[in-house]
Amino acid sequence: MDITIKQLKAFVTVAQTRNFAEAGERLHLSQPALSISLKNLEEVVGGKLLARTTRTLSLTPEGESFLPVAQRLLADWDNALTDLHNLFAMRRGKLSIASMASFSISKLPKALHYYRSKFPDINITVQDVVAEEVVDMVRTGRVEVGVTFDMEESEDLHFEPLFEDSFYVVMPEQHALLAKDEITWTQLQEFPFVALQRPSAMRQMIDEITASCGITLTVEFEAHQLASIGSMVANKLGISVVPSLAIQQMRALGAECRPLTSPVVTRQIGILTRRRYPLSSAAMALVETLKSQITAP
Repeated sequence: MDITIKQLKAFVTVAQTRNFAEAGERLHLSQPALSISLKNLEEVVGGKLLARTTRTLSLTPEGESFLPVAQRLLADWDNALTDLHNLFAMRRGKLSIASMASFSISKLPKALHYYRSKFPDINITVQDVVAEEVVDMVRTGRVEVGVTFDMEESEDLHFEPLFEDSFYVVMPEQHALLAKDEITWTQLQEFPFVALQRPSAMRQMIDEITASCGITLTVEFEAHQLASIGSMVANKLGISVVPSLAIQQMRALGAECRPLTSPVVTRQIGILTRRRYPLSSAAMALVETLKSQITAP
């Protein structure tokens, strides 16, 4: 038989009051019920904790020794319940989200500002990583929520779309193509190209599109991050293709952008979570915030 919280409370209350009637009133228990709880506790621990006579009630030496332990256990129990209640009530907690850098820069701050206004006591860590790492971090449980490109159907991950993103050409200032309102994929062949490194999902997508259109890009530089791509383009090392989410970042780096057409290629961006693992209250609130606050570019 295990010791119960009810038994610990009965013992501590009787030890503090030294009176069964008063202890019963505090615990809202009848004296017979109180006596049964104490008897069961003594059976579990293997001996008497209370010395009772018709006139006095005192603790045995073992009871004296056990009293501070019982009080500490009850205090820990109450603290644990309070902490758990605060988590559910969003009065404390930590949350980590993985997001593509382009989303972290462009759209995530607004959503986080709204979230913080509603839940100021939740500490949030943003892991701004490449799209592939977002998937890995969600899959391995390092974060509860991720924001990334749509992925192939997966048994262990759930993807919920937020909006469609399209591709833009990014060019240095005064580039010849800036005279055009829209640029075709075929026109990219005429200029040096700065590409994301393989096995980037975006690089793979660009390779598939150009192959299907019979287009050969002149790749002269490769980089791992969009920020590096933008800086290279701004410094006239070539042109590149980026998602519309990165337009703000590219302009901040000194580059210019135009829509990419013929064909227009779009891809869903959305929220990634694990299928068989329930989200914390803080994570569920963040998902709802993203769904309500994020709009298409």
